[in-house]
Amino acid sequence: MSAAGRSEDDPGQSPLVDQEPDPGQSTPAVAEIAASSIRSGLAELELRSSQVLQRLENVKVSSTPESPHPVENEEEAGERVTSEDLLPAKHRVPSDILKSLEQLVSYTDSDDDPEFPLPALDDVSHLALISHSIVAYLSHLDRQQLLRVTNSISGDATRWLGTLFHFAHPASSFHADNADAVLRTVRLAIVARCPGYLEGGIPALAQPTFYISENTTPMRLHYACRQLGIPLEAIKVIPEHSQSGTMDVTLLQKQIQQDVGNNRTPLLVVADIGASLCGYVDNLLRLRDVCKAHNMWLHASGHGLAALVCAQNQGHVEEVLHSMALNLGSWLGVPSLPIVLLHRPLQNSALSAFESDPILSRRLNALSLWTSLQALGRKAIAERLHVAFQTCSILFEIASKCEGIRVLSHTPGAQTGASLSDVIQSPFDVQALFDAAAPVVAYQFDGSTTIPLGGSVSSAAAASDRETAEGLKPLEKINNASYFDRLNSWLGQILQRDCPNFDFEVIEHPTHGSCIRYCPLELGLGEQPPSSENLESFAQSLDAHVDILRATIKHKARFIHLVERSEVLRLVPLPEWAGMGGVRFVPEGWESLLTDQAKTELNKLNIDLVEALKSTDNAFSLGEGTDGLICVRFGMVTHETEVEELLDLVVTVGKSVQENSRVLDTMSEIVKKGIEAVTADLQRESEEKLWQEGILRHVPVVGRVFNWWSPPAKESGIKGRSLNLTQGVVESTENIYKYHMQMTGATAHQLPANRSPPTPMVQTPVGAPASPPVFPTVEPVPGNGNGSGSSEGTPVQSGEASGSMPAAPVATPSAAPTQNHVDHARTVSQSSAASSSVPELVAASSAINNN
Repeated sequence: MSAAGRSEDDPGQSPLVDQEPDPGQSTPAVAEIAASSIRSGLAELELRSSQVLQRLENVKVSSTPESPHPVENEEEAGERVTSEDLLPAKHRVPSDILKSLEQLVSYTDSDDDPEFPLPALDDVSHLALISHSIVAYLSHLDRQQLLRVTNSISGDATRWLGTLFHFAHPASSFHADNADAVLRTVRLAIVARCPGYLEGGIPALAQPTFYISENTTPMRLHYACRQLGIPLEAIKVIPEHSQSGTMDVTLLQKQIQQDVGNNRTPLLVVADIGASLCGYVDNLLRLRDVCKAHNMWLHASGHGLAALVCAQNQGHVEEVLHSMALNLGSWLGVPSLPIVLLHRPLQNSALSAFESDPILSRRLNALSLWTSLQALGRKAIAERLHVAFQTCSILFEIASKCEGIRVLSHTPGAQTGASLSDVIQSPFDVQALFDAAAPVVAYQFDGSTTIPLGGSVSSAAAASDRETAEGLKPLEKINNASYFDRLNSWLGQILQRDCPNFDFEVIEHPTHGSCIRYCPLELGLGEQPPSSENLESFAQSLDAHVDILRATIKHKARFIHLVERSEVLRLVPLPEWAGMGGVRFVPEGWESLLTDQAKTELNKLNIDLVEALKSTDNAFSLGEGTDGLICVRFGMVTHETEVEELLDLVVTVGKSVQENSRVLDTMSEIVKKGIEAVTADLQRESEEKLWQEGILRHVPVVGRVFNWWSPPAKESGIKGRSLNLTQGVVESTENIYKYHMQMTGATAHQLPANRSPPTPMVQTPVGAPASPPVFPTVEPVPGNGNGSGSSEGTPVQSGEASGSMPAAPVATPSAAPTQNHVDHARTVSQSSAASSSVPELVAASSAINNN
């Protein structure tokens, strides 16, 4: 057959549903049984498939893996055959197999996945998926009956699509992806230009050449060339026009003439009808004239082709194009529909040589399309596509009116100035239709031309001087492209969060950098274009967040100017941060002493600074510069934000945190010296006790006998020590253990008769010259022979653990209450400052063992 899906292949056949026997006619019993078997078989298949789809649709995500067996590494798996490598010896029932499939689908290792891994199915999507099961079932029909069914299904689908897309008497083929459709297109172009291709092969073409716009990816043409053995140099990429963004037809003609002069064969031109990132539409009429002059095949692809369905008057697009690829699954949001290639019929038997099975190949797969088109109907299809183009037009208008936004995509009606509603009701004009229908909206924030300068001046020269002097000159994108890319990435993420009904994506344009793209014709399973309420919500969200971006850009220049003039703030480059910027608080004199220890202290200082600032304003956060040092990050701001106030706040709080750090360092030094004094006191007291009691008391066995014969005095034990931070004195702890409280002037009223606490027996000033303290001399008193070592009044013996001493928080000896940091209306909590009410004593636990 010359064309696999031509409607004229079998014009007398009807769809499969028309072939059922009529109960009113006298039909042999054998025929009735056969028809009944077919009906029950299809019904059973539909029921089973529906049950499986429903089970998969209701599967919920789970963090439990399907197989409990550990995963072996590749080396171990390659060395031996495990039980997992072998097919089970016993059969499994279908329910268990489907259960394993459900567990495999439900497993996830991420907490961000939706509750149901598979999207919900509507009636049309459900029918399309079941059709794939029916295709496998129908392939077992008798050969002649299979041919009849296939011709009927593919013929009906081809005629319906030809009517929808105004392509009279088309031939068709059905493909799994766009690459396969392009391969088929190249073969069509080869056969149309060189009928003897099947016998002579590629050399008969004398170096074929293909032409494609630089806006369209050449990957599919690369695939076709590799499949056909054509060198990749046969693909010629034509630059875009500087103004319209479409293929430059003048450069195309020059390239064709150059190739003809080099004995090459111009063979194919691929027209871009909204297939590029920005939805540009090539001028089909001019490309048609070029292709007609050089006997070339003109192929069109892209989302803009869907606008043909919206045209209400009859037309003949086949007069302009030779072929076009239709991605109906993406346009209608129906899963697993094939890519349809509509083309002019070719009466050449060479085409069938490319098919592995001329009956089934690319034809029976049209069943899912055949069922889906009937389930939707012509009116619903046209309405869906019309709504999609209207959504793009409204989004284009919203983005165009938003101050600071630059629209990069194709402008609806750029050449004719007519709207889509007017064009579809006018006489059929393919170029005007594609010009009015915008399938893509791509835009980016480009605030460098819309930022207000904040003050009116009389002349441009005075304005320039003021901007330079005060840092009010706005940032220009030409010098800050990477920063504007980060701003657009932030804007895209915010819109994705606030407008979930719009499938926004952040893309990288080769010329303009990061931008936000929306295409309502790239629908997923069950997705629908947004409603009018969604459009209003988008407009409000876009205006609000673009206003924040404009304010951030306006203040950023002033921010940089003020930081560069500050004595203690340093500007920190943050390559991945979209906020106003980052600064680091560096006290004076620290930059010349940035050793490893100094960097650690500087990081700690800035961490404490960020913690204090975050409780004041959400614009602050913790960041890290490219040098690995911590910094303060400034987020997005509004027009009312005072940059000077924010930076003054950082400096004021930074100095306060630095001062608190100094107080803590001083306190730490006092405690350190106090511990040293305690250690020296306890060592001296231990030696004094040994001298007073005699060495015999400490000799094993002999000491026990001597202590029984002459018990030591009850008050002769070694006194513990506590550090009085208010006086800077190390004191003995006999009063603490006697009165069971820390003795201070504030607790004196708790003693009997309001007596003052007794003076500690030992007092050693911290930091004073090391001189031995005076210890009271206690003469040994003969005991009663009970052998007790010391009384309960001895606070800490030399052999006791230091952890038994009372502990109390640290108090500063001379730290005055910290005043309020700022004169602003803000309050700042200091995470590094000590508590305002601090106890006065700290116990020092450094008893010395005598063993």
